Amino acid sequence: MQGKVVKIFSDFYYVKTNWGLVECKLREILKKSGVQIIVGDNVIIEDFREISNQAAITELLPRKNSILRPSVANIDEIVLVVSLKHPRTPLNSIDRYLAQAQFFGIDVIICVNKSDLTSLQERIEFEKFYGALGYKIVFTSAIKKTGIGELKNIIKEKTSLLCGASGVGKTSLCNAINPNFVLRVGKISKNSRGTHTTRHCEILSFDSNSVSFNLVDTPGFSLLKFDYVEPKKIEEFFPEIKMFAKECKFTNCLHECEVGCNVIANIEKIFPSRYESYLSILQEAKNYKKKIKEQGTKVETKTKKLNSKAVPKISAKKRNYSRKKAKQILNVNIKEDF
Repeated sequence: MQGKVVKIFSDFYYVKTNWGLVECKLREILKKSGVQIIVGDNVIIEDFREISNQAAITELLPRKNSILRPSVANIDEIVLVVSLKHPRTPLNSIDRYLAQAQFFGIDVIICVNKSDLTSLQERIEFEKFYGALGYKIVFTSAIKKTGIGELKNIIKEKTSLLCGASGVGKTSLCNAINPNFVLRVGKISKNSRGTHTTRHCEILSFDSNSVSFNLVDTPGFSLLKFDYVEPKKIEEFFPEIKMFAKECKFTNCLHECEVGCNVIANIEKIFPSRYESYLSILQEAKNYKKKIKEQGTKVETKTKKLNSKAVPKISAKKRNYSRKKAKQILNVNIKEDF
């Protein structure tokens, strides 16, 4: 039976199938092979027990796409939820989410929630700032129910990932879009910081005669890190920097202080906060490059080919123990012979 993982809690995987929601465990061979199942994955399940409504996941089907944080697969778009007040989402945090979407090649929409707390001028300035970079922006208020209709049109017939920092109102938006969800929301702390109310990723489905969609509600993250990317790739996540980088004198230019850097020559045309975000992410990428230079990139696989079939390897610890034990037995036999 085929299904989609809609929630993971502890060691249990909740798979949506044509028969309904099935509670599953991961088959041991998949665990030993190091297969990582994440929310949004399409899987094959077997050994379904109707009485207990349980089964086992035996196979992971190919993914259309996936992102690292939060770990979600097979999505159509990312809805980045931010707030300009109570709490104010730092521009550096927004830039990192946008860069991650760019890295994984997934369309992103910026949803400015709690817009009822902001002035018209603040909304105009924000739209001028990120709208000029080509990002689509929608203003909503989960409390006042404004902008919800526009957001529904954007996510219609799609699987959309809601992501953003804690406290921006992702879960409240889910409830506003479909009151039947009735998800628990938290309060903003006294220092205007969000609290982690959502603890895990979960796909929420809505289907009616007029509209259907899937929303992935996720925990909030304060800061995304880019400790897995080569430094030269960072410019591709910033459209305005990438545009000027084409005219740099050297192809390996990182746009810091190099001679003949066209980005530095046009630095006044780039928003200062965007360039600061670029430099911050670039430093993490440089640290990553230094790390792989010192440690290498070789990764020990957890499977091996046996008769054209992938089978799990014995762990290094067990393998060493087995060899040690074999030598001991050999030594004992040699002594007995003498």
